[in-house]
Amino acid sequence: MRALRYAAGKLVGGAVSLFLVAVLGFFLFRVMPGDPARTMTRGAPVSAEQLAALRTRLGLDLPLWQQFLHFLGDLLRGDLGTSYTYSRPVAELIGERFWPTVLLVGTATCLAVLLGLWLGTRAAWRHGGAFDRSATSVALTLWSVPTFWLGLIVLMVFGVGAGPIPGLFPVGGMSSPDAPPGLLPQVLDVAHHLVLPALTMVAVIYAQYLMVMRSSLLEEMGADYLTTARAKGLREDLVRRRHAVPNALLPTVTLIFLHLGLVVSGAITVETVFSWPGLGLLTYEALRVPDLPLLQGTFIVLAGSVIVMNVLADLLYRVLDPRVRES
Repeated sequence: MRALRYAAGKLVGGAVSLFLVAVLGFFLFRVMPGDPARTMTRGAPVSAEQLAALRTRLGLDLPLWQQFLHFLGDLLRGDLGTSYTYSRPVAELIGERFWPTVLLVGTATCLAVLLGLWLGTRAAWRHGGAFDRSATSVALTLWSVPTFWLGLIVLMVFGVGAGPIPGLFPVGGMSSPDAPPGLLPQVLDVAHHLVLPALTMVAVIYAQYLMVMRSSLLEEMGADYLTTARAKGLREDLVRRRHAVPNALLPTVTLIFLHLGLVVSGAITVETVFSWPGLGLLTYEALRVPDLPLLQGTFIVLAGSVIVMNVLADLLYRVLDPRVRES
């Protein structure tokens, strides 16, 4: 019963947070400067009556509270509205762009977690040494670099026809129009396009896992149970792998789940630089109009992913750590 109450409390809290995200998403984009009707008719000779008719068709002439009630009602039915730019349902557009973002974010996160945990463990175990200083210095330097700037540097160095190493990787898109047919050639083509955006994301985010793992492992290194393990005659590698690392991993689990949600929203910069057809590029395109239904839909999905991952992290943390179960 205690576990059920704990899970129910987290789920209710997540539902409330999702509702607040929906409210914020509606009002946030309503205060943005710009008139969607004028932007959509930019460059075309339209009269004031035609602009008024367009606003009526889009529902922009209604009072704000009526627009909000319509938005909530549609949201409860799973209807995110129709895009001004594409004239298609927003849910359909998000569904098409969701999996490219999952592919990019999932690949980059897995590589960043493996690299960060391995380097963090080695750096902590050799605390104060040359490896520790060099690994943390490089990680913090890359972490502080703006993502778009690093992406542009990667494009110039490794992009097709650019930089001192030309012709290695494509500079944009997810696939080539002239890719040969067949599953394996197409998979290899997508992987070829994935290298540069995934490399950019890994370089920026792996430092977080390195620093958290390093800090957690340093706290565990002076614990009594490690002294007992050494007194039993265990080698240092076994002490680190079987005893220190599993306990130091607990804080990292929360970071991994939280960052899974945050990285999805952080992919906006990377997807825009590399023209990767995911939710990030879709959000950037919606901002240019502004396409209010599309902005609201992508905002709810991106912010909701953070909330969902936070709830999963809380539930998983209770399973992994007995101290949380007893509290």
